[in-house]
Amino acid sequence: MKAILSKSAGGTETLVLEDVADPVAGPGQVLICVAAVGVNFPDSLIIADRYQERPPRPFSPGGEISGTVEAVGEGVQDFAPGDRVLAIMIWGGMAEKVAVDAWRCQRIPDAMPFDEAAAFMLTYGTSYHALADRARLKAGETLLVLGAAGGVGLSAVEVGKALGARVVAAASNQEKVDFAIAHGADVGVVYDPELAPGDGQRALTTKLREACGGGPAVIYDPVGGPYSEAALRSIAWLGRYLVVGFPAGIAKIPLNLPLLKGCDVLGVFWGEAMQRDPVRHRQALGELFALYGEGKVRPAISARFPFSQAARAIAELARRRATGKIVVTVP
Repeated sequence: MKAILSKSAGGTETLVLEDVADPVAGPGQVLICVAAVGVNFPDSLIIADRYQERPPRPFSPGGEISGTVEAVGEGVQDFAPGDRVLAIMIWGGMAEKVAVDAWRCQRIPDAMPFDEAAAFMLTYGTSYHALADRARLKAGETLLVLGAAGGVGLSAVEVGKALGARVVAAASNQEKVDFAIAHGADVGVVYDPELAPGDGQRALTTKLREACGGGPAVIYDPVGGPYSEAALRSIAWLGRYLVVGFPAGIAKIPLNLPLLKGCDVLGVFWGEAMQRDPVRHRQALGELFALYGEGKVRPAISARFPFSQAARAIAELARRRATGKIVVTVP
């Protein structure tokens, strides 16, 4: 079979498409013929050795896939050849076939296309865990979403609306804000794509506080960098601040702010959470698929790249120019 391989640390230019041996489903595993691969920001980090986990090379990037089960390993009873599934991994997905632990797989509804399935679980799983489990977002509360037009940010907009919140979308230009509003956000704020510390942060704090009617109850931050402090300064008393990601850099937060705001700063590590609490993970999946069936959440796929252009797909996302999700399709 063919696979996209990282054979040396670096950017997307280091990735190669090569023939490798077909995988075999081991005990407790499912062998999947891959139809589509969701592209996510960690893909750009892991090939550059900047992610918290560093797989031995050569390896394939790609943390979420969809496809059809070809075979199952010893002890697997929940899946059978022919099942349409998605799977969540950390790496290894950009290949024509993947052997993955069965607990990482989930059947998908008959009405869900493979490209949407490959763009669904990592973003919506993260946002649902963040908003429902970590922040315990309540109907009527105001939710501020940074990076609201990206894949994970847009999922937070939709999940927040599904949970009954008033959603304020913040993004780096008006086109992105309008995109988030078209997907359910109530109002939007444009922030400087090159935000400078100091006066720039203070001005953004004022804009966010005003848009949120005095301050958001919950902040969803998948951006980091200087935006985090500006957002945290806008939070309402006893608010909840969700730390999701850092494409703009790891934020430096003055710890006097949580004291002055009486707020909680909550880490969101959905991948670890689903392993530590598989019962809640399965329950949350059911709730998410119910929202999908009701039309309340649905991945917005802005670009589809053929398998041979997987490196270009990762590069496009790493430049932070994408709206919604990017998917690589596998022939």
